[in-house]
Amino acid sequence: MTDRLEGPRQAEPAAGDAAQRPYSLNLSAVFQIARRLRAQDGCPWDREQTHASLRPYLLEEAYELLEAIDQGDDDKLREELGDVMLQVAMHAAIAEEEGRFDASDVSVGAAAKMVARHPHVFAGDQAANAEEVLQHWEQRKAAEAERSDQSRTLPLDRVPRALPALAWTYNMQKRAARVGFDLESQVEAAAAISDQANVLGAAAPDGEAERSVGNLLFAGVSLARKLKVNPEDALRSAGQRYRDRFAALDGELGEEGRVYGDLDRSELAERWDKTGTGQRGQAPSKNASR
Repeated sequence: MTDRLEGPRQAEPAAGDAAQRPYSLNLSAVFQIARRLRAQDGCPWDREQTHASLRPYLLEEAYELLEAIDQGDDDKLREELGDVMLQVAMHAAIAEEEGRFDASDVSVGAAAKMVARHPHVFAGDQAANAEEVLQHWEQRKAAEAERSDQSRTLPLDRVPRALPALAWTYNMQKRAARVGFDLESQVEAAAAISDQANVLGAAAPDGEAERSVGNLLFAGVSLARKLKVNPEDALRSAGQRYRDRFAALDGELGEEGRVYGDLDRSELAERWDKTGTGQRGQAPSKNASR
């Protein structure tokens, strides 16, 4: 197949270097490598891979990309973006071998979809703000579904169920809100959290407690959304703060030659509070081991 994927080219290296470089210096490079790896004389491991077998690697690379974004490291971000692109290239190469589609079809299809869903950019439509853009987006997706005989598909069904539970819930709530199904305000969302917390205060550790905990988390997602906070990002940040504080406390105890069991509950809580603010009540129990 003639390579139709191209992008900005870098300066050509010396002739000797080019002889050792089996790819073009543009966007098509990673797609060329994926095809070469899966060629008859390519890599045995890569040749054995399927869409299904590559699933865990795609997920792993996506999480590593998120970590690079959180770290704000451009070199790491560039590397992880490339790793995600390699996963896309591998899936496209597999499909190309089977005559279903190729990398160019993937790229052109995505571009055409974005043009169709952004008439306020590529046509004469108007969108006053981001929220209106999202509402129009949902309307156009519904129209596309109707044209493809998927008109009975729920808006919530467009959210991948394979997402982590928090992200899945958050995105379902956003979809529902775009079609007009939502809580009135953040006050109502906060009240729902209070109601569920009161139920759990007297709950027994059984199946009903699990249901109530789920309702509490669901209500928390609603409040976060009303406050325009991504709950996944908020929880990850809270988890990182918790880890940093725990590491600080653990380091102090290590320097003193002590373990958590050496501290009574009040001392443990006091030392935990000294490591930071905003996470009171999360100190480990007196009997926790290091």
